[in-house]
Amino acid sequence: MAFRNPSSFLNPLMFFVISISLFPIAISPDAETLSNLAPGIIWVITMLSVLLSLNSLFHYDYDNGVLEQAVTSHQSLSLILFAKTTAHWILTGLPIILLSPLLGMALFLEPNSIYILMLTLCLATPCLSLIGSIGASLVVSIKNSGMLLSLLILPLYIPILIFATSAVSQSQFGLPINGQFYFLGFILIVSLMTASFVSALALKISME
Repeated sequence: MAFRNPSSFLNPLMFFVISISLFPIAISPDAETLSNLAPGIIWVITMLSVLLSLNSLFHYDYDNGVLEQAVTSHQSLSLILFAKTTAHWILTGLPIILLSPLLGMALFLEPNSIYILMLTLCLATPCLSLIGSIGASLVVSIKNSGMLLSLLILPLYIPILIFATSAVSQSQFGLPINGQFYFLGFILIVSLMTASFVSALALKISME
């Protein structure tokens, strides 16, 4: 379905690459300045890119009546939504992880910091998709719901942003980062255990 409508996943990736590429022009070409700001820059743009793609997570299925059939079928709705969220992560989160080393080098991150950045993205981008699926389920029946979806989801993304950027920033100075990874792992486990069930409940409420 995504490849029949490639703009649904290509636009967020293009936004991710172009936005990060503009920061050296807008701020400073100085390597030290960019390396200090790089964790925050990459993670904020990552969150915005995922938000940009969430609006289409269930939109086409809702318009085609597929979601209504999924709700009324005897199949597990939470499992269906988990599969769709996994597909969303493969099309958005995974390419961001693969592109992050190149963009990290463009912002003068050291190899060790790039490695830590990729680890934080591996742990946290699934959380962004899982948590985002809850908001997408709540607003699926509302037209032009992009702003409302952002208001619902962004506050839930703040802890992920804090721990992920802190891990990369502290790795640049050789400080311990175990605590940040424990928190990111905890958020991932809780998201995997609960997000699909909450999304299914939210979808049933929004479809009524």
